[in-house]
Amino acid sequence: MKDDNVERAGRIDTATLSDALDRLGIAGQCLGIKPLSQESRLVGRAFTLAYAPVGPGGTVGDFIDDVPAGAVVAIDNGGRPDATVWGDILTMCAHRRGLAGTVIDGACRDTHLALGLGYPMYSRSYSMRTGKDRVQLEATQVPVNIGDARVGPGDILRGDSDGVVAIPRAREAEVLDVAEGIEAAEARIRALVESGVRLDEARRQQSYHLLQRRDA
Repeated sequence: MKDDNVERAGRIDTATLSDALDRLGIAGQCLGIKPLSQESRLVGRAFTLAYAPVGPGGTVGDFIDDVPAGAVVAIDNGGRPDATVWGDILTMCAHRRGLAGTVIDGACRDTHLALGLGYPMYSRSYSMRTGKDRVQLEATQVPVNIGDARVGPGDILRGDSDGVVAIPRAREAEVLDVAEGIEAAEARIRALVESGVRLDEARRQQSYHLLQRRDA
């Protein structure tokens, strides 16, 4: 099914979206979350999962078949580096099901398969150490923390070589409008510079220093 705002977000880089989020006072930058590959790109709506330290009868969760094609799996494991929550079987299943990628506030493993398949994987770290008997899936489709961003089910996640941003569903049209305006102004600056105009003058003409300034 066509999703116009997801498609719009996919045409804008994370740096520009970050500037738009700053201008609107939205903390949507998933700081500390990095791509496995500088070639990685992802965009889609978040399918969220929250993990917690293991309890009696806990399980890492067999959730993957419930995630719709085109979604981004967003896992909050509290930033833990010592208990992975994603490995090669999940990567294989996600790739086969047409998921848009995975974003983890925590660690993944079996990175070779994600790299080999070109599956977009973003995480705080990676390690060989399993999360089995260390963490458990506590809740699905609830608000989670990814880096410094609060991510709700259905929020747009956009990733590229610089990292990941989260666009709240309730304000996505506003964020995208602002980001597209910033992108257009920066394109005009580049064109002016290429025509021989000094950078400082080109920036002045396009009010460059106001593009990311938070709206009053």
